[in-house]
Amino acid sequence: MGDGSSKKRKRDGDAAGKPKKKVVLDAPPATAKVSSVLRPKSCPPVIATTPGLEVPRNVVFHSYQSKDEARSKSKQPRHTIDKEILLHSTAHRSLDYTAREEEPRGSKPLMKHYVGVYDPKTGKLEVVEAKKMVVRGQVRAKQLPTASAKDIGARQTNMERKTDLGQTFGTKKAKKAIRENVLNAIAPEKKPGDGSPTKIDNAARAMLDSVGALTSQMATREQLQAVVDEAKPVPKANLEATEIQDVYDPDVIIGSDILNLVPIREWQEKARHKEGIQIPSRFIAARVNAIATNDDALTRLRVLRYMGFVLLFYLGTKPGKQKGTRQLPSREKLRELLSPAPEAVVENIRRKFSDAGTMRKFHIDLLMTHCCVFACIVDNFEVDTENLRDDLRIDQGSINKFFHEIGGRVKPVGSKAEGRQANIARLALPLDFPKQRHIAPRRK
Repeated sequence: MGDGSSKKRKRDGDAAGKPKKKVVLDAPPATAKVSSVLRPKSCPPVIATTPGLEVPRNVVFHSYQSKDEARSKSKQPRHTIDKEILLHSTAHRSLDYTAREEEPRGSKPLMKHYVGVYDPKTGKLEVVEAKKMVVRGQVRAKQLPTASAKDIGARQTNMERKTDLGQTFGTKKAKKAIRENVLNAIAPEKKPGDGSPTKIDNAARAMLDSVGALTSQMATREQLQAVVDEAKPVPKANLEATEIQDVYDPDVIIGSDILNLVPIREWQEKARHKEGIQIPSRFIAARVNAIATNDDALTRLRVLRYMGFVLLFYLGTKPGKQKGTRQLPSREKLRELLSPAPEAVVENIRRKFSDAGTMRKFHIDLLMTHCCVFACIVDNFEVDTENLRDDLRIDQGSINKFFHEIGGRVKPVGSKAEGRQANIARLALPLDFPKQRHIAPRRK
């Protein structure tokens, strides 16, 4: 049970409690009232921006007004805010500052700017119309001194006079050419009255250095020719070889593993027993017996048999849907067509001379140039092109071009009158490859 004496007593600090009266602070009113809007008659305030610059605080600007507006004799006096004003300062040691109005001006500006002067005691706000200006800086050393007409005439060269005449009396095409030459020209500075060029400035030197750095990294004519040769559909040649038989090595252009898999025993046995070898190639039929009976020509015989498989591969294709392409048969028919070639040899030929079952112009040209190289290896680098031309079913001009692509030369031997003319392709050092064409620029 509790009684009245058990109530809690207040602490001494709580006796005073919170003050009942509010403390009056010397603060401005919560709202401001615009007392007046002024249009200055002279010296309007300026709101300036300095994009890309940091203008010192102690820079003093001088105001300038256009002569036409200063001499205007209009009956109604114009306010300074409506006049075009320019601010200029040369107080900096190396920069000249210029402030201009860069907004479009007219009878009704798109936007007006104001500066407010607020009095915290009265809560009144005076609004003054201001000018919006942009401050730009210019390096004083870059500003060329003004020259008189006499000095300009003295420095004018014959080329400049000719340019002026062309700009005045020339045709549209001539004027365009003159403008392009002027835009692309980097002329050294000249002293007044002196025809000798002086040293170029830092900006022009930096430009020339950058151009020199870029051009030094550009590919030379030899490098460009090497890139073009690398992209051509031709077998890979050893251009550093000192013997002609080392330029096109069968172990490189065919592969030593594939070359060893090419079957040659059947041809050797039939040639020794003087049995006929059935092959749909006039070039191979005219050479197989002599090479198959020569025990020292095993590599040439393997190249000849591989060449026979390549010719069968090409003759087994049909014209494709797209112009200039040929379509391969199915893999089963291709194995049957190239029998008795091992599976690795069939896949090697298919991958090298086709893509996704289609022979495009690149693959066809690659097959033609390979056959020309094979023919050179078989015939000791001197080939009568007639049989090979008939096997590939192309004309004499095309076979000459393919031999030229591998570095060979084709020359006619004999005369048509005697009926003994033949076209002999020779592969000898130094090789004679087609040069990269350099098209001359069109004359303007």
